Amino acid sequence: MGSNTLSIGFFFAFMALTLAITYWAARRTRTTEHFFAAGGEVTPWQNGWALAGDFLSAGALLGIAGIVTSNGFDGMIYSIGWLVGWPIILFLIVEPLRNVGRFTFADVVAYRLRQRPVRLAGALGTIAVILFYLIAQMVATGSLIKLLFGLPYTWSVVVVGGVMLIYVLFGGMLATTWVQVVKAALLMAGGVVLALLVLTHFDMSPLKLFAAASEKYGARVLQPGSKVVSGRWDAISLGIGLMFGTAAMPHVLMRAYTVKDSKAARLSILYATGLIGLFHLMVFIIGFGAMVLVGPEAVAKAGGGGNMAAPLLALTVGGNAFFGFICAVSFATMLAVVAGLTLSGVATLCHDVWTNVVRNGSASEAEQLRIARVATVAISILAIVLGIAFEGQNVAFMAGLAFSIACAANFPSLVLAITWRRLTTSAAVASILVGTISSLVLIYLSPTIQVDILGKPLAQIEHEWWFVSLRNPAIISMPLSFCVAIILSLITTEANADATFDEMQERMLLGPLQASAPPRPRAKSAA
Repeated sequence: MGSNTLSIGFFFAFMALTLAITYWAARRTRTTEHFFAAGGEVTPWQNGWALAGDFLSAGALLGIAGIVTSNGFDGMIYSIGWLVGWPIILFLIVEPLRNVGRFTFADVVAYRLRQRPVRLAGALGTIAVILFYLIAQMVATGSLIKLLFGLPYTWSVVVVGGVMLIYVLFGGMLATTWVQVVKAALLMAGGVVLALLVLTHFDMSPLKLFAAASEKYGARVLQPGSKVVSGRWDAISLGIGLMFGTAAMPHVLMRAYTVKDSKAARLSILYATGLIGLFHLMVFIIGFGAMVLVGPEAVAKAGGGGNMAAPLLALTVGGNAFFGFICAVSFATMLAVVAGLTLSGVATLCHDVWTNVVRNGSASEAEQLRIARVATVAISILAIVLGIAFEGQNVAFMAGLAFSIACAANFPSLVLAITWRRLTTSAAVASILVGTISSLVLIYLSPTIQVDILGKPLAQIEHEWWFVSLRNPAIISMPLSFCVAIILSLITTEANADATFDEMQERMLLGPLQASAPPRPRAKSAA
């Protein structure tokens, strides 16, 4: 397929479009406000599409379709888990985040606590999440470039890292936003057309598609209990990670700052939720369509951990032209998400670590932009190395691990910071560190690393004392993080954190402009 000139033409057409967007954005990116938050000038409708673009990653189009193709109905656990996290963001997270913070979720957690320890701990958790999610995108993008151009996988990943570096280094959030908007529109259009082309083979009836899958591969493809998860506890753990991790993903939360106020941020989330839900319905049809029309064996033979199901289905039902379009859209999808993730990591290193910890808030605009660009290069190199190391992993599964880390490292401290007066600095720091470290340790001791990456036989390690059978650690790490935060808050006191809780609540509910006015008399809260 490396000689498919039409596919390569679509690929370069999209590259030209996105580089033009980057050039346009680079001429307008002069301050950290523009680099990290597009100056807060994005409209809710645009931001909703950009959020959908951020979230509809390689895991959504390629990973879930591949899992459904290989396992049937159970692959939808990823779609459902990711989707139900959005109401949590809408009703609990987005307004406090927009009214209290500036660039990162650590702004909110550190608002009434000691800045340096909270920001350092928050940076550790954020970078761990971003790197795991970057792995998923780099693996899928490398596999796609390998399929499209016939390049070796290693060079494919290097190419992706280089293009990503250009987007973030020069265009910042403005370029990333518009690349996401264009990519989300193309992705929705491609998904709709692909799903409709599949249904034309089954009289436009999803039920006939499912019946054909059941007839060809047995009733088990329409029943729960496949090999997507290793047992009921692993399924619950995965669901917890996807649901609460969604509400704590750094690159998603960062988009609350690209609009002018909290109302616009809420509308953005509402638009994004509708778009994401619609797309996941189409992915279900695409996955079963690939199962029936392409076959799990052909998908597995293409390599990439089953990630090539959607492109191969496009080739089957739409020919070379549509295959080229889907490949280009898939590449756009992953490249845009990689750029958003990188920008989130850069914001954490520059804003939280350098500006507020190293320079104690006194860094100039020029210095911050310089550090941001150095951090961009460092994260890009690390993403390339990790993408090469994790070749062959299913991207939806790898993305699920990132969400598991986010739900333990970021979610407990963020929720407690905005809802609980008693939270102290030591409790917040311990919660973030325990959530991050316990997640990473449990992942290392799980079959994900011991069997899939290190190649140890499962039978050999099942009886070793350190072996953890769960592939998804959220059911252990998130409650542990909450418990640590609550216990330490109850046994320690911090006068400033308690005294500024009401001020933070007023700012969360009224916004920064209204909250800065002289306080009105109010009754003392029983809380």
